[in-house]
Amino acid sequence: MNYMDRSKINRRTLIKKLGLYSGLLCLPQSILAREKNSGAQQKAKQKSATPQKKLLSKTIPSSGSKISAIGMGTWITFNVGSNTELRDQRTQVLKKFFELGGELIDSSPMYGSAQSVLGYSLDKLAYPKKLFVADKIWTQSTDEGPKQYQEIKNLWGVKKADLMQIHNLLNWQDHLKYLQRLKSEGEIKYLGITTSHGRRHEELEAIMKSHSLDFVQLTYNITHREAESRLLKVAKDRGIAVIANRPYDGGNLMSNFKSKKLPAIATEAGIKSWAELFLKWIISHPTVTLAIPATSKVQHMVENMKALEGDFFSPELRKALSKGFS
Repeated sequence: MNYMDRSKINRRTLIKKLGLYSGLLCLPQSILAREKNSGAQQKAKQKSATPQKKLLSKTIPSSGSKISAIGMGTWITFNVGSNTELRDQRTQVLKKFFELGGELIDSSPMYGSAQSVLGYSLDKLAYPKKLFVADKIWTQSTDEGPKQYQEIKNLWGVKKADLMQIHNLLNWQDHLKYLQRLKSEGEIKYLGITTSHGRRHEELEAIMKSHSLDFVQLTYNITHREAESRLLKVAKDRGIAVIANRPYDGGNLMSNFKSKKLPAIATEAGIKSWAELFLKWIISHPTVTLAIPATSKVQHMVENMKALEGDFFSPELRKALSKGFS
C-alpha cells in the first residue's frame, strides 16, 4: 500500500469519526441525560451490592428497638472549652464514631463544656440521623431540673433527648416524677437512673424493683463485676436496659495491659486488641445493652468500634477470660 492509499484511508477514517461526533452532538439532551443517569445508577447498584460488615446490636427491652452495642461517653474527653482546634479534633472523633456504627452518646451537666462541644461537633456533621441523645439531670434542686433539660437541648442543638437520666441518684424522687411527665408528653422516649464506682447499689436496686425504668447506667467491666450479683439480675427480671460505664476502669485497664500480649484464647477468637477484648467482654453479657467508652483520639475510636464486629463471646469464653482478672 502506497502513501496515497494510506492517506485516503486516514481521511476516510477521520471523516467517519467526525460524522459520529457530530451525530452525538445532535442527540437530544434527554437521551444523553438518560445514558448518564443509567451509568450512575449502575455504579450505585454495584456499590450497594458490596456486603456490609455485621455490627453487633442489642434490644432495648421497653421498646423492642435495636441499638448499637458500643456507645460513647464524654466525661473528661470532650471537656475542651472553646478551643477551636480541640473542638475540631473531637469532631473527627465523633465522625469516626458514626462512620463505624455508633449511635448513643452520653453526657451530663457535670462534664464541664462537653455538651457545648458536642453541639459544635454535631452541627459540623449535620446531625447524623442515627444520633441517640443520652444526657442527665444533675442537680439537688427540684426547680433546676426543667431548666437543666432546656439547657441540655440548647447546648446539643436538638429538639428532644432520646434518653434522660438522673445522675448518681441525686434528688431522684423529684427528678423521676419530672422525667415521667416528659415521657408521657412524648418529650423524651426513655428515662433512667445512673450510678458509678459501685456506689449506692442497694439504693439503686430498690429503685429498680419499685419504679418503672427504661435504662440504668452503672459501672461494669472485667475487673469490677459487683453489678453481676444483683443489679444485672434485677435488670433482666424487670426488662431494664443496662449501660455499662467506666468500661476501662477509668483508663486503668488500658494502662496496665496495653503493653502485654493478649491471651491466646482471645487471639484464637479473632480479637486483635485489648480495647476490643474489654469491650466485647462487657457487651457479651446477655443483660448488658451497651458500653460507653470515652476517647479523644480517632485511632482509639477505631479500636473501640472493632468490638462491634464479629460475634459476641460465648459464656464459656467470657468465663475463661475472666479468670485472668479475678
